[in-house]
Amino acid sequence: QVQVVESGGDLVQPGGSLRLSCTASGSASSLKIMGWYRQAPGKEREFVARITSNGVTNYGDFVKGRFTISRDNAENTMYLQMNSLAPEYTAVYSCNVVTTSGSKWGQGTQVTVSS
Repeated sequence: QVQVVESGGDLVQPGGSLRLSCTASGSASSLKIMGWYRQAPGKEREFVARITSNGVTNYGDFVKGRFTISRDNAENTMYLQMNSLAPEYTAVYSCNVVTTSGSKWGQGTQVTVSS
């Protein structure tokens, strides 16, 4: 069974940057789509970005060029580079991996943007 682990969440000041990582176990060929979602307190989960095994990317409307998603298939790892962070980006960011046999979520990593 695929296991998913996120890391990189932290407290950062407005305008700062963070890079989140998501590593999945299992064979690279089974990891079809890797994506990031976020959930802020009192709000529903929201799509952030995703990347396919071929490198095709999609972003949520709110991203507006601030985030870049990338993937290292050799390491089964996906990254989310987040720049120009603002307080409204505070949330738990979770990784979702779609495999040939289903979907798996990680436990999430907390991103807090505050001065």
